Amino acid sequence: MRILVTGATGYVGSRLVTALLAADHEVLAATRDPARLGDFGWFDDVKPLHLDASDAESARAALAVAGPVDVIYYLVHAIGQPDFRDADRIAAGNVAAAAKDAGVRRIVYLGGFVPSGEDLSEHLTSRAEVAEALTIEGGPEVVWIGAAVIFGAGSTSFEMLRYVGDRFPVIPIPKWMDNPIDPISIRDVLHYLVAAADTEQVPAGAYDIAGPDTTSYRALLKTYSRIAGKWHTGVPVWGIDTTVASWVTALALPVPDGLAADLVESLDYPMKASGAGLRELVPDPKGGLLSIADAISRSLSNGRPRPVNALADPHHLADSDPAWTGGDALRLRRLACIVTPSIARPGLGLVKAVPGPIAGALRTGLDILITLTPKVHFA
Repeated sequence: MRILVTGATGYVGSRLVTALLAADHEVLAATRDPARLGDFGWFDDVKPLHLDASDAESARAALAVAGPVDVIYYLVHAIGQPDFRDADRIAAGNVAAAAKDAGVRRIVYLGGFVPSGEDLSEHLTSRAEVAEALTIEGGPEVVWIGAAVIFGAGSTSFEMLRYVGDRFPVIPIPKWMDNPIDPISIRDVLHYLVAAADTEQVPAGAYDIAGPDTTSYRALLKTYSRIAGKWHTGVPVWGIDTTVASWVTALALPVPDGLAADLVESLDYPMKASGAGLRELVPDPKGGLLSIADAISRSLSNGRPRPVNALADPHHLADSDPAWTGGDALRLRRLACIVTPSIARPGLGLVKAVPGPIAGALRTGLDILITLTPKVHFA
C-alpha cells in the first residue's frame, strides 16, 4: 500500500517507517520540517513530504502532492506545549478534512487509554478529542489504537523511568504510584500498528493494546532497578499529588518540562486496557508479547546509538532520538567528548561505571561548565 506517516520524525513514527518499509509498503514521510528527514537512515527509501497539520492549507497541499494514499498514520501531538489541547484538536481536524478530499480510506491513530470518569488530565482528555476530530462524516474510517506506557530506549515514558531509577536510590511513594498500569513494548506497538493498515484484518474502531503484564509505577521502578543493577527503595508518603510530582520531575529530569509534567499528571488514573484490544484479531508476534522484564532488558542492551533503520532491535536507542535520551552515562560521555582531547576519548567508556546519582550530578556540572566557559578563538 501507499502509506503516509505523519510525525515521521518522532520516536514511534521513525520506527514505524522502518517497520512499514520492511513490510514492503511504499512510505511517504510527512513532517513540518522536511530538512530533518535527512537525519534518518531510511531517508533515501521514502518520499519526503512537508505537512504542517496546524495549517489546513498545508494539509490539503500535502495530500495533493502525495497523490493516491491508502492509509494515513496519525502520530502528531503537541503535548508539552501551551494550549496543546486546542492545537491537537485543530490539527486532527485539518488532516481529516484533507484526507477526505484526497479520498484516503483509512486513518490509523495512536493515542492513549482514556479511563472512565469526568475529571481527567489535560493529556488524557486531549487523546479522546483527537480521535473525535479525526472522525468526520464521509471521511476516512478511523482505527484508534490506545497505548499507555511504551517501553523502548528513546521513548519519553521509558526515559523518565530510567532517569528516576538511576538518579534517585530513595523514592517517595505516594498512593497514586500504586495505580495499575498496562505497559507495552515498542516492538509490540509496531506489530499492531503495521497490522492496523489491513482493512480486512482490523475493522475500524477503537482498540487498547497492552503487553502481558499488569503492574504499577512503583513496581516498574523496582523492576527497572533490579535489571539495571541499581539499588532502590521506596518510602510511603502522603500529601504529594501528581501536580507537585510533575513540578519536581520538570526540575530534576532532563525531559522537556511541559512534556514531563503533562505525562506525570496522567499517573493519577488507573491505566488499564479495555477489553482484549487487537489480540483477538491480530496473532501475537513470534515468541509472544514481551514481558515487562524483557522489554526493559532490551531497552538497556544497546551500546552506541545507530541509524533507526539499522537498529538490531527497535528497543535500542537511535541516533535520531532526542539528545536528552539515553541516560546520564551516555549524555555525560557526549558532553565529555566536547571538552576532552581526542587522545583521551577512548577512556570515556569508563563513564558507564559511574553510579547513576553521581553521573546525574556530573552531567549537571558539565552543563554549567560548558555554559560558563568563554569561547576562545586563536589567531
